[in-house]
Amino acid sequence: MSVRLRHAREQGREQVKDLNQLSTAGSILVEEKTEATVVKMSGEIDISLRSQTGAALRQVLDRSRPVVVDTSGVTFMDSTGAAFLAQLRMFGSEDGIRVSLAEQSTVVRNLLEMLGVDAMFRDTPMRPAAAGTGHAI
Repeated sequence: MSVRLRHAREQGREQVKDLNQLSTAGSILVEEKTEATVVKMSGEIDISLRSQTGAALRQVLDRSRPVVVDTSGVTFMDSTGAAFLAQLRMFGSEDGIRVSLAEQSTVVRNLLEMLGVDAMFRDTPMRPAAAGTGHAI
């Protein structure tokens, strides 16, 4: 195999690796504001973010401020993300912390409905994210 061909194959592998990393990237960011704690979720929320969900949950509950969750940038969510939202709402309620879904992607709305936990958030205003939004605000 020529050096040029080997180099082209390696570049191709690196590009595929980079694309895979981008496609599975997700995040849960907690922003502490004066009036509320904002949790911004984006990308693919799955088991690979389990440690982030635990850390975010602790940070939010330690702060004891109203929580606003923005999932408008979520492109995929498995049971890890749904459990995080349910726990956030449940523990927040136990501690007297208001938790609301302010923005949500279609992916999140459909998953919560399918799991039957969407009722947990019905007493709070939920606005669907604008169509075509695939990234966090």
